[in-house]
Amino acid sequence: MLSVESVTINYGESAVVRDVSMRVDAQKVVCLMGRNGVGKTTLLKSVMGILTPRKGSISFGNVDMTRRPPNVRAKSGIGYVPQGRGIFPFLSVYENLLIGIEALQAKDAQARLDEVYSVFPVLAEMKTRAAGTLSGGQQQQLAIGRALVCRPRLLILDEPTEGVQPSIMHQIEDTLIRLRENGNMSILLVEQFLDFALRVADDYYVMDTGSIVASGKIKEFDEALVKEYLAI
Repeated sequence: MLSVESVTINYGESAVVRDVSMRVDAQKVVCLMGRNGVGKTTLLKSVMGILTPRKGSISFGNVDMTRRPPNVRAKSGIGYVPQGRGIFPFLSVYENLLIGIEALQAKDAQARLDEVYSVFPVLAEMKTRAAGTLSGGQQQQLAIGRALVCRPRLLILDEPTEGVQPSIMHQIEDTLIRLRENGNMSILLVEQFLDFALRVADDYYVMDTGSIVASGKIKEFDEALVKEYLAI
């Protein structure tokens, strides 16, 4: 589904991501872990096309996306939920969702909205509310819902549990598991909560100082990695 090969990303003359390779297979959840500031978000932005690698390649569905802009990647089936959610606070919940549909010029808007409302019923209840008045957890559900209206084949989530109360965290966890089990979506997420990652993911990668230092199946995750690369 997604293949990142030997990618290096610079800010100015400084390499923030160095020679990173990773893959996300079809219908799998992959968790990218690491301490703050090691390059995880930078890597996700390069997958989405917000940043262009200095070296290496990014392929999606066997199509080279390395130099293609974000709108092309979105139309190809990549959905992105950034860290901090990126919602439009003065627009209503409905209008935020509609932006995702309009971007694709989709004709079946109501069907797509109904799909999101079935996943997150609170969005239907609050569809006329200004998005900025929602709680942090509800805003995160809105951000995920806005990506889901595009019916992505790959959903990218940057710290979906950040600033979210436990009840919403469990709901997001259940949602991701259900999306994977439906069989038509892969998920790549950055996550700080190890227990969440262990329950949701199939595979993992660990980053440190811009490089991948460990990877494997989540069921084989070695707790020694927590002490070496994840613990504060």
